[in-house]
Amino acid sequence: MKSRFKSSVVALAVALVAAAPSAVAQSKGAAYPVKPIRLIVSSGAGGGLDFVARQVAVPLGEILGETVVVDNRAGASGSIAAELAAHAAPDGYTLMFLSASLVVYGIVNKTGYDLYKDFDPVTQVAAAPYMLAVTPGLPVKNVKELIALAKSAPSKLNYASTGQASLANLATEFFASKTGVQLVHIPFKGVGAALPDMFSGRVQMAFLSMGSVYSHVRAGRLKGIAVASATRVKMAPNLPTMIESGVPGYVVTQWHGMLAPHGAPRAAIDRIQREIVKVVHRPEVASRLALDGTEGIASTPKEFGAFLRSERDQWAKVAKIANIRVK
Repeated sequence: MKSRFKSSVVALAVALVAAAPSAVAQSKGAAYPVKPIRLIVSSGAGGGLDFVARQVAVPLGEILGETVVVDNRAGASGSIAAELAAHAAPDGYTLMFLSASLVVYGIVNKTGYDLYKDFDPVTQVAAAPYMLAVTPGLPVKNVKELIALAKSAPSKLNYASTGQASLANLATEFFASKTGVQLVHIPFKGVGAALPDMFSGRVQMAFLSMGSVYSHVRAGRLKGIAVASATRVKMAPNLPTMIESGVPGYVVTQWHGMLAPHGAPRAAIDRIQREIVKVVHRPEVASRLALDGTEGIASTPKEFGAFLRSERDQWAKVAKIANIRVK
């Protein structure tokens, strides 16, 4: 009896020792993931955010060895997706893909979630600079001439946006506050709705993401006069930045990032971020993103968290100056 008991104890001890490395590995996230990952995208299928999400999701799934399922949840500038993701289990198997528009929405609207408390940052995946585009018939060749024209005729120039309190709206009000010009806001239900009025000259200018307007600039239907990035962009190296054009500190990007529900395992967040670095630097991914005017970023969780707070602070100031109130 004693012999059998002793043998059982020894066998159990051996089993525990053998299992220990595996348990340690799992605690460090080495086994993650073991099932498909749900990526909730805060826009409908076919848009710029969805495009970037899908360019990233497929190769990310290949590297992880598990499918990354894109789940589009459009509405309220991404707020519907955010509320859904905020209440998901914080297990690393639900992530949210968002754009700058969601930060702006939360500044001027009441929401059922807190973007800064209910989520943990994973990474800023990519970004596309905004471009200042004007109708071809407008007699200006650069930003200085546009400012001079606007000051000579206050509230005579119209600008298009993708809706009241949208990023395009606040980006133009940011420009107005920095330059002292007075412009008339004409909101549209998206870029597609705004472009015909810009082509015809009924609306004279707009700040929109480069990916949505640059093809029209190349075709001569619009005139690009500056980009809102910190440095010139590869797609249009001859276009000066807004800073070079005499508007200091003017940087606006339509960025794309990834969050996890608050409390997600640190190992899962770190693994996703590490693999995103590899994904956005794949030549085929980088070239496809470049077609949309987008460049891979892959920041660390800490960097993305700081960036989110800086975006919130910047756009909150602009909304206050422009008297765009919380609804």
